[in-house]
Amino acid sequence: MAKPHSHHILPTAANLLGFTFLVLTSIKGLGLSPSGMTDKITGLCVVFFALSTLLSFLSIRSEDRATVIDYEKWAERTFFLALFICTVLSVLLAFDIARLGK
Repeated sequence: MAKPHSHHILPTAANLLGFTFLVLTSIKGLGLSPSGMTDKITGLCVVFFALSTLLSFLSIRSEDRATVIDYEKWAERTFFLALFICTVLSVLLAFDIARLGK
């Protein structure tokens, strides 16, 4: 019988990881960030989404209940940190508040 576990953020974190990779590749490939600040911030989002995906996966694979809870807790923290950074970056770019690179 499969062990019960809580809902994981693994699919969402993995999807957002792929999306931020696509955004980062587009920024780099099209040369949209002359200063490199936008792609550095996007790269930070990639790192946090990758870490969140890894931690969520480890919580699914772990046998020890205390370890599962720790992995889940850290996966959620890194996921929300990445979401926050992406949201701030999106708002700054959408409203052209910070002229990154100009």
